[in-house]
Amino acid sequence: MKKTLIAFGVAVTCMGAAQAQSSVQLSGLVDMYAGSMKLAGNDRTSELGSGGMTTSWWGVNGTEDLGNGLKAGFALGAFFRADTGTPGRFDQAFGETFFARDANVSLSGGFGSLKLGRSMAPNFLPTIVFNPFGDSFTVSPLVLHANMNNSADYKTTASDTGWSNQITYTTPSFGGVTANIHYQFGEQAGKTGANNIGVNVLYFGGPLALTAFYETAGLLNNPTPTNYVAGTKNSNWMLGGSYDFGAAKLYATYGASDKEVANAKKLDQKTYSLGLDVPVTKAGTVKLAYAHTKTDWVVGSDFKRQTASLGYDHYLSKRTDAYAVAMYDKDDRFAANKSGTSVAVGIRHRF
Repeated sequence: MKKTLIAFGVAVTCMGAAQAQSSVQLSGLVDMYAGSMKLAGNDRTSELGSGGMTTSWWGVNGTEDLGNGLKAGFALGAFFRADTGTPGRFDQAFGETFFARDANVSLSGGFGSLKLGRSMAPNFLPTIVFNPFGDSFTVSPLVLHANMNNSADYKTTASDTGWSNQITYTTPSFGGVTANIHYQFGEQAGKTGANNIGVNVLYFGGPLALTAFYETAGLLNNPTPTNYVAGTKNSNWMLGGSYDFGAAKLYATYGASDKEVANAKKLDQKTYSLGLDVPVTKAGTVKLAYAHTKTDWVVGSDFKRQTASLGYDHYLSKRTDAYAVAMYDKDDRFAANKSGTSVAVGIRHRF
């Protein structure tokens, strides 16, 4: 009887230890706003939208301690539109995958980490960390110029914010410096040129932060690399920095994008952005951002786009904040509706 009780106790202890070495977490974010929206080239719309400051998403991630400093992990994350309950950032017909945010497995240790599957593209972290409106695809001037320029041809990033079919290696931190190396497989027989590569470097040291990234991709917009066309090449780089003075935090970026079709240059774009975060209360900050893109169009007229946003973000708790933003957008490319103004108020909750 004693031996049986001892064996049962050992089994329970081992089960508890195994459970303590593993964890699985459900997390996500719901962001809703109401506003009157008008980007350059578009008509005005009154809308109740999803993702004013951050795209709404949900996901599951977990880790397992393998011992000797080695850990295994996984992440599955999906975007959704909370205003309609529809999966994805946009309709499936436009190439959105269900787990478009994350779908990967990883190993990490003293060597850094190695991740396999869909995850962030090289451009994503440097772009969202070094502007005061973060990863807003609605009101952040820098993000709008990079990803939402009314046409895939005029995006300043060479790809989507996430890459499928990729290997990502992240270095350990060396004095506050971390690098991510990205390689995306083309997965098309006889078209090895479809493989996309990129790297980003981030430095965080007290009030100063710096970043740089470079990526080259075989297509403009690629949830998957199946639309690769021989002779098409798109490269993009950016330098950025921020400094927190306490009374205010300053942001600045500068980058360029080149696009080639049939081995001939098609577009040459240069973008700079400036930003400011000013705490006005213990829970609230005033945000100001500006982005300017000059496009040299080889087979057409050159043009400029300018976007500015002014907003206030107030935290009601650690997980919930309310915000209000006014934005002005001007794009010389359009013969009519060259400019537009938008106003949005919303609430964002993390879980």
